Amino acid sequence: MKKNVGSLLALYPTPVTVIGAMNDEKPNWTLVAHIGIIGHNRVLVSLASAHFINGCIKKTKKLSINLVNEDMLPSVDYVGSVSGAKADKSAVFAYDLGDACAPIIRDAPLTMECSVVDVYNTPGFESFICSIDNTYVAEECLNAEGKVDYDALKPVLFEFPTYQYLRTGEVIGKCLSFKKAQ
Repeated sequence: MKKNVGSLLALYPTPVTVIGAMNDEKPNWTLVAHIGIIGHNRVLVSLASAHFINGCIKKTKKLSINLVNEDMLPSVDYVGSVSGAKADKSAVFAYDLGDACAPIIRDAPLTMECSVVDVYNTPGFESFICSIDNTYVAEECLNAEGKVDYDALKPVLFEFPTYQYLRTGEVIGKCLSFKKAQ
């Protein structure tokens, strides 16, 4: 028997990411765990409407989604706890501008550089629907076939509502390897 616990958002854990956007000539960064896949070439980044970075994203129509590893957590936690309206966070991470001019964190093992194609508003949130322009991956996080090796990448996960960071675990099997004839 299952217990009804109400209307609870229970799709966690999700990857921890740092979103980057240019604020005039400087990058701004914020911690985000409300991200999603909405197709093979579209992603969604959902931010509280009050975030300073939202204005930067709407102005440039560009952002980066930087996956986080454990070594990055002190800086990641900082950019998630301080508003870009009150603090200059541009020097927190060494960065380069990607080919589409979004700031990409040098130490992030994987970065997707994106263009905003739409904004979906819900009460208190702005969700940026983005196309993926470029994906940059640290070479040590690629397998022999040139595909992302998430065992090497070791992305950090976020679990809500307890606000905990988690390590990724071990592989338990290949997709569709557990299927049985019905």
